Amino acid sequence: MTQADQATTITEDGPGPNRQVGLNLLQGTAVYVGAVLGTGVLALPGLAAKQAGPASLLSWLALVVMSIPLAATFAVLAARYPDSGGVSTYVRRAFGEHAATVAGWWFYLGTPAGIPALALFGASYLSRTTGGGWGTTVGYAAALLVLGFLANAFGVRVSGRVQLALSGALTLLLVLSVLVALPHARAANLHPFAPHGWGAVGSAGALLVWSFTGWETVTHLSAEFARPARDLKLATAGALIVVAVLYLSLAAVTVLVLGDAAGSTMTPLASLLQTGLGRYGADIAGVVALLITLGTINAYVASTAKLGAALARDGALPHRLAAGAQAGGVPRRSLLVVAAISGSVFTAATVTRLDVKLLVLSTTACLSAVYAIGSAAGARLLWRTSRAGAVAALFALAIVAILLALSGWFLAWPLLLATAALTRSHLRGGTRPPAGRGDPR
Repeated sequence: MTQADQATTITEDGPGPNRQVGLNLLQGTAVYVGAVLGTGVLALPGLAAKQAGPASLLSWLALVVMSIPLAATFAVLAARYPDSGGVSTYVRRAFGEHAATVAGWWFYLGTPAGIPALALFGASYLSRTTGGGWGTTVGYAAALLVLGFLANAFGVRVSGRVQLALSGALTLLLVLSVLVALPHARAANLHPFAPHGWGAVGSAGALLVWSFTGWETVTHLSAEFARPARDLKLATAGALIVVAVLYLSLAAVTVLVLGDAAGSTMTPLASLLQTGLGRYGADIAGVVALLITLGTINAYVASTAKLGAALARDGALPHRLAAGAQAGGVPRRSLLVVAAISGSVFTAATVTRLDVKLLVLSTTACLSAVYAIGSAAGARLLWRTSRAGAVAALFALAIVAILLALSGWFLAWPLLLATAALTRSHLRGGTRPPAGRGDPR
């Protein structure tokens, strides 16, 4: 039995009463909400409305529905096999070591390229709200990155508490945004419903994919839950409800209140708040941008760092990074690697003023590949024990195939990482850790 298998053969309540628990149900739900309810909420309601008009609401609804089998698949797998390896753990059990290494590399090396994009999205919103040019945006983004990594340097207990505070405050402010703008809603703004034709609904959906990534994130933190078999499913259900209600409400209010103007602004949330609260709306919008960005960065940094330690534990990365892979451990070495990659990408992107969309699409391509292999692993692992779970995984796989098709030539990035991962695995003669070397404490 490999170390990965040993790590995943735990009981519903964990290995024993002395287990150090990092995340409770509320904190786990908050991490999920923070991972999925990302920076897309700041601009995408307006961009989608510009693309498809009021019919963009159908795109939001479709993606909410499509998220259900994907979220359910990862929740069932994480509950059955709680381990910091996350999707790579399920892939190992279903398809073997080499496939697990590829899946792990897709997330561990693909996600850090997207973390600077998250910071720049939030920073751009802040600089537009508070005033300032490119230098101000870069300064805000750098500060957001530093805060996100510092929160995780003290372990998942601290980052979980931070995430609960961020997600709670964010949810309240987004609900406030909807409530103060709702009295200004006009049904007439729904006409014409599809001004750019029904084909534009699909184009709007392609834009919105960025808003619905994140369902795999908590799988890497599954071993940190007190009762993974119960809490992970409840956290997923809670996050699905919160995310669906907030996304659909914001999208609907954006169209109903702003009308044709919804597609002409990059800051629809600020416009909604200014409509309902006047000059104070811009200040609150800045706070919302700050909370969203920090919450999303915190969730992705936590899961990526934990995954890196697990991959090193299992031999897919240098063993020196394995410290902190155990439940309750702080993967500081892995965290430093993630920080170094993200910092390098951030520096290059800001110096060259690289189009942030390139970072987003590269990351989305890697995450879509992770979803595909994870869903396939779920279908294989769950077929004999949970037909309902296996069917959900197959539905998720079909959905992800569409996401992969939308990635276009950006699929070159996950293909390159897969080639590098398999080459390293072949040269090492496999990915199992050296005999007698356990997880460093």
